[in-house]
Amino acid sequence: MAFNVKALPKKNYIMPGNAACPGCPENIGLKFVSMALGEKATLVVPAGCTSVIQGLWPRQGTSMPVLNIVFAAAASAASGLSRALRIRGKDDIVVVWAGDGGTADIGLQALSGAAERGEDFIYICVDNEAYMNTGIQRSSLTPHGAWTTTTHRGNPGRKKPLPQIVAAHRVPYVATASIGYPWDFISKLKKAASIKGFKYIHLHAPCPVGWRFDPGLTVKIAQLAVETGAWILYEYENGKLRLNPPSNKLVDPSKRKPLEEYIKLQGRFRHLTDKDLEELKKEIEENWREITAILRAQGDL
Repeated sequence: MAFNVKALPKKNYIMPGNAACPGCPENIGLKFVSMALGEKATLVVPAGCTSVIQGLWPRQGTSMPVLNIVFAAAASAASGLSRALRIRGKDDIVVVWAGDGGTADIGLQALSGAAERGEDFIYICVDNEAYMNTGIQRSSLTPHGAWTTTTHRGNPGRKKPLPQIVAAHRVPYVATASIGYPWDFISKLKKAASIKGFKYIHLHAPCPVGWRFDPGLTVKIAQLAVETGAWILYEYENGKLRLNPPSNKLVDPSKRKPLEEYIKLQGRFRHLTDKDLEELKKEIEENWREITAILRAQGDL
């Protein structure tokens, strides 16, 4: 979706001096939300990092309206808020901004219900791949082998394929995004805002504290996740899958950067054995096979 960069809002919606950690991807992502949606956005934020660094009165860190809600109820609250605004004749864009725990685990039931009903709002899962706000515990979106405070020897499981799960609800729009690719994220936000019904964006958000890397590397690590194929940028629009740049050029594994370039910068993977590394690579290749199989079935590959 093309847009005029010069037409993006110039107002700074994210206030300085908030409680975010240095290099926090959530601050970066919220800036892009405000650039894309401006005055129209009303945030629904369940418990998590953002509820502390941005949304709690009296030190609210954003000039966008914020409804703070309990962990499990973000999608339910957004459903009610969206309906109430429509009844009042308002065209505000309701945006859920929730972490991986509040989405893939605690909030999954409400998310699924809202998707099934076709509620009219945008749900953004800010995926930093663990429960960072409560002590870096494993979530169902923690990748294989990653250290957390509840997986000292590395996560034995695999990352839940949540975007595909949401897409299976046959909602009009599902996309993945990365804080390392702002124009892609902004474009997807604008597209989602133009579509009526339930929209879901899964935002990859590397966390310096939980992933154990230098705070100055947040954007670089986000970009490496995409460039190595560990994170795939795509969108489902009315059931049709499309790869987005640069992922559309990475179907050929030889064009991807080595996965080691991504994981070597993160302390959470420092303990990985060769067997763990091969398992992680296997998981990534299986994700690519699923994506390419859908594209072939569509006749697009």
